[in-house]
Amino acid sequence: MPLIYSIVESAGHPNFSTLYSRLGMEEKRLSSMRKAMSLMKKQPPDYVVAEFIYGYSNNYAGVNISNLDVMLYSLQKYAPHCRVIVFCNKDERQYTDKLQSIFPLFGVLARPVSVDNMKALLV
Repeated sequence: MPLIYSIVESAGHPNFSTLYSRLGMEEKRLSSMRKAMSLMKKQPPDYVVAEFIYGYSNNYAGVNISNLDVMLYSLQKYAPHCRVIVFCNKDERQYTDKLQSIFPLFGVLARPVSVDNMKALLV
């Protein structure tokens, strides 16, 4: 049974639990990147679904592009074959390309995300 992490950091994260269940996937809903990184050491995911939040002005002196960078580095170590799907706002789509140049993303879906768009990436 494929394992999917849903990293829910805001109320805008779509709930696809029913879809994952219908597709025979086990979902772990996590409320932070830190919790996801801790769990991936013990239970590496097959998929990660998370929101892309661009770091317009962050405390990382321009090193990180978004909220996903550190978690993606951990994925390379603990789950290198994991497929990452990110949700983004339409006006931040251009910045996902910047992230994609460093980390391979399996899918980028601009909000609003439909069940059909999500399903197309999972089957």
